Amino acid sequence: MWNTVDYKNITMTTHDPKFTAEELEQLVEAHLGTSIDTPLREDAFSLSDEDKIKMIASKFEDIMNILGLDLNDDSLSGTPMRVAKMYVTEAFAGLNPKNKPEMKLFSNKYAYSEMLIEKDIKVHSHCEHHFVPIIGKCHVAYIPEGKVVGLSKLNRIVKHYSKRPQVQERLTRQIAEALMEGLGTSHVAVYLEADHMCVKTRGIEDDGSSTITMAFHGKFREENYKRLFLESFK
Repeated sequence: MWNTVDYKNITMTTHDPKFTAEELEQLVEAHLGTSIDTPLREDAFSLSDEDKIKMIASKFEDIMNILGLDLNDDSLSGTPMRVAKMYVTEAFAGLNPKNKPEMKLFSNKYAYSEMLIEKDIKVHSHCEHHFVPIIGKCHVAYIPEGKVVGLSKLNRIVKHYSKRPQVQERLTRQIAEALMEGLGTSHVAVYLEADHMCVKTRGIEDDGSSTITMAFHGKFREENYKRLFLESFK
């Protein structure tokens, strides 16, 4: 049985009776409390990447010791440093604005004025609530307004904002806003479908579900453009 619950104009469809009405409201409130900006302290980049790696490695070693793991074992001895490097240089590299790809635009010599769609862009992110993976695909589109961009830049923007602790709703909005700013057009669409390991491997352990979020701006708010975009990958 399915229940559709509407709280403050946000509709969520949930298995019944997995959540009480109070639990659902708390979940919605948690999402309402977040904004399009990733929550960062003002001193987020006062430390160098090297210093962050050293400090995270030390803290993760503490976690492993608390769990009772033997760090003298050959398989585990290097894990704290491996995890620290992964966090700073890979999984969460998108936190640092210096890593944001430049959106270099080119003259639209071809006078192309229809939508351009880049499909099946891989998404590897992490849930900010449990720090476990979010894995999915993103489809983006834009309609040029005088300038065009190299196709790989669309993929790089998706990757940059994915490499942060995220919630999918924010990630979708950040990609759309970055594309509008970088491309100099308001005509942008983003469709993101992802599997959340915090749902699949813990808690409810529902490995058959996925999450879909969308953002439509400019002409893509019109039904014909929206339909053409969605039908391109369905």
